[in-house]
Amino acid sequence: MNPNHHKPILLTFFTLLLLQLLNPINASPSPPITALYAFGDSTVDSGNNNYIPTLFQSNHPPYGRSFPSKLSTGRFSDGKLATDFIASFLGLKPTLPAYLNPSVKPVDILTGVSFASAGGGLDDRTAMMSLTLTMDKQWSYFEEAVGKMKSVVGDLETNRVINNALFVISAGTNDMIYNVYDHVLGSFISVSDYQDYLLSKVEAFIQRLHDAGARRITVAGLPPIGCLPVQVTLGTVTIPRIFHHRICTENQNTDSRLYNQKLQKLNFRLSQRLPGSKILYLDIYTPLIDMIKHPRKYGLEETLKGCCGTGLLEAGPLCKPLSRTCEDVSKYMFFDSVHPSQKAYSVIATYAIQKLFPLL
Repeated sequence: MNPNHHKPILLTFFTLLLLQLLNPINASPSPPITALYAFGDSTVDSGNNNYIPTLFQSNHPPYGRSFPSKLSTGRFSDGKLATDFIASFLGLKPTLPAYLNPSVKPVDILTGVSFASAGGGLDDRTAMMSLTLTMDKQWSYFEEAVGKMKSVVGDLETNRVINNALFVISAGTNDMIYNVYDHVLGSFISVSDYQDYLLSKVEAFIQRLHDAGARRITVAGLPPIGCLPVQVTLGTVTIPRIFHHRICTENQNTDSRLYNQKLQKLNFRLSQRLPGSKILYLDIYTPLIDMIKHPRKYGLEETLKGCCGTGLLEAGPLCKPLSRTCEDVSKYMFFDSVHPSQKAYSVIATYAIQKLFPLL
């Protein structure tokens, strides 16, 4: 008798047994996500900077030209941010409002708001230089928001909302640009040491969130910083012969990848250390670099210049109402020299939904 005859049957049996162990029928599914709370910089700021005295504002045209009613909300894009698309996908609300917006009522906070501030970073000095909200200040607004929620629905329901909410942290790019590449604030000993310093800030913030009851936390990595139009411009200015041939600054992209690897390891360590929590890495590098390498796949024509003005340097106050803008922004990966277009944000959100949500 052939001894291999029973092997396929045994293999099938063990496979079914393994699946049964991994997916027991009585395992309770994760409760639905109750709210979305965002912290960080312009990538998730839906207009908080409109209500603080800073130059880092985008509550004027041409910002918002693709937003409903062409409203310039204070989002640094022509339209929605990735967090808006995610809030909509989760069925929470069509867009994620800014916490400081006076029209946001305590009941609105129960399904999510953004506490983020454009121009800020994980390093307090970054936000102080741009006169924007530090992570500490964003945290104090979150604590204030929790108090408002409790006044509306009580402690028990507020705790349930926080336990089942999705928290997004997106910051670090401004820190790297100001402190390492453009030397606005001087520099740390090395790029690697400065990254470790930023990651220690991420760790402390996640610990704070966990202590407050957060259990689903996603942390965005860095984008390919060397491909931001402003960094491409600054990188090619020093080499006049390639000024007209725009290319990404590769060492900055290498730094971003290194940071992202460290962040993934940190998230894994924290997930193991903090009971009952899911701390996930939100990869924005991969979808952005894919758009740059394969623009046609996404219907893009321009990936290294912004739609606003010359597309080389303009952002925030320099991207003005009278600035010349591109005709079809959906063909542009960046709206200004730093910030993705609504089209790019929708790609990032779709990527996040496909990769992260099965894990949540």
